[in-house]
Amino acid sequence: MNQWVTGAVIVLSLVAGGSLAVLMIRDVAAQDRTFGFLAVIELVLVAQLVGGCIALGRTDRDVEGVLFVSYLVGIVLALPIGVFWSLAERTRAGTAVLLVAVLTVVALQLRLETIWGGVGA
Repeated sequence: MNQWVTGAVIVLSLVAGGSLAVLMIRDVAAQDRTFGFLAVIELVLVAQLVGGCIALGRTDRDVEGVLFVSYLVGIVLALPIGVFWSLAERTRAGTAVLLVAVLTVVALQLRLETIWGGVGA
C-alpha cells in the first residue's frame, strides 16, 4: 500500500470531519462544497481500491486477501452511504451522519494499514 494515499485519506477525512463538526455546532446542513470535498475523498478511495487490489496481486506479504479487499470495498462504500442518508435528512442529524461516515473512513483506513502490514489479520 502506498503511504501517501493513506496519509491523504486520513488528512482529508480529518479536515472534512472538522468542517462537519463546525457545521453541526452551527446547526447548518452540509452544503454543496462539503459534498464536493467528500467527492474528492471518494476519488482517492476508489484509486486506493484499484491500487490496493493490484498491490495485493503483486505482493509476497502475508496478507489475508479476502479481508483486505473487503476493507477496501467497505471504505469506498462508507461515504456514499453517509451522503445519501444526509441528503435524506437535511438537518443537524444529517450532518452528524456525515461526520460519522468520515470518522468511519479514518478508522477503516487505519485498520487497512494494519491488515496490509500482516498484523491482526
